[in-house]
Amino acid sequence: MFKRSLSKTLAFLLMAGTSLSAQANWYLDGESSRLSFISTKNANISEVQRFLVLHGKVSPKGLAEVEVEMESINSGIPLRDERMRKELFEIQTFPEALITAQIDLRPINDLAPGAQLELRLPLTVNLHGKTHEYNAELLATRLDDRRFQVVTLEPLIINAEDFDLAPGLDSLRKVAGLSAISLSVPVGAVLIFTAR
Repeated sequence: MFKRSLSKTLAFLLMAGTSLSAQANWYLDGESSRLSFISTKNANISEVQRFLVLHGKVSPKGLAEVEVEMESINSGIPLRDERMRKELFEIQTFPEALITAQIDLRPINDLAPGAQLELRLPLTVNLHGKTHEYNAELLATRLDDRRFQVVTLEPLIINAEDFDLAPGLDSLRKVAGLSAISLSVPVGAVLIFTAR
């Protein structure tokens, strides 16, 4: 009798947990997530830079949004960061970038903890007042009942000209006395979402 009621209770809790995650909003854990890119100057000098402040969520219907605070750019050189904020990203006019995608959450919700799923889906980047679509190769990993992680399997190649950033890059190139700064920028992400 006791075993039967215990198994019923466990079954109920498991079903409740599954329906909770299926109906929950998933919020980005900004402190554990990372969005970085590689810039290349003078043809063969590459550096990794990142944004420190990210916000985001995935709705129960699978609409994913990640907002990037452009002011949070971090290259490790404060003067360069300030120049990028003002001359490249023009944060007074364009303080955020927004990445959106539509995800089918059912396969992710069905994953056991530790299991992974490769995703190929279109996503939209709104940056510097311009919008561009990309096909992204992603890997989703169910970490536990309340968390999943999405990482880029391949870097997303962003072209500065698609977002009217080429003039800003040219200004930075002149100020820094460089012969060239590449217009193509590989971007990678590790995003962790928590159900609430």
